[in-house]
Amino acid sequence: MTLPARGRLLGIDPGTVRIGLAVCDPDRIIASPHGTYERRSPDADAAFFRQLMKAEQIVGFVVGLPISLNDTEGPKAKESREFAMWLTAETGLPVAFSDERFTSSYAEDSLIAAGVRRDKRKGKRDRIAAQFILQAFLDVK
Repeated sequence: MTLPARGRLLGIDPGTVRIGLAVCDPDRIIASPHGTYERRSPDADAAFFRQLMKAEQIVGFVVGLPISLNDTEGPKAKESREFAMWLTAETGLPVAFSDERFTSSYAEDSLIAAGVRRDKRKGKRDRIAAQFILQAFLDVK
């Protein structure tokens, strides 16, 4: 299943506890951080994503894929691919992947540069990483 040519995409930085979220405009020019979701259960998570896709008029997902520095996929990449398959099964929307190497590090550096205190960075880092993941995808399309 391929992404439609137009429409809003949801960028996702999947984690085992928290999921960073970002959205883009319908013309797919700029990505913006949207929020951070804390995983609860498969049913609750599915309901959250179905509600979000309707509320934000999402037509597809861009999931961060952690590629190793030697260009191989390890266990975390497998988890991302499994999450993407689950997401498509639950929502019926297509998923694309975007290399997420260094996005959490870039997000952390950006928050430090912006003067965000350490205790406030944790919750924001995931959504900023999702923004970087989605923007990188948009920039190459």
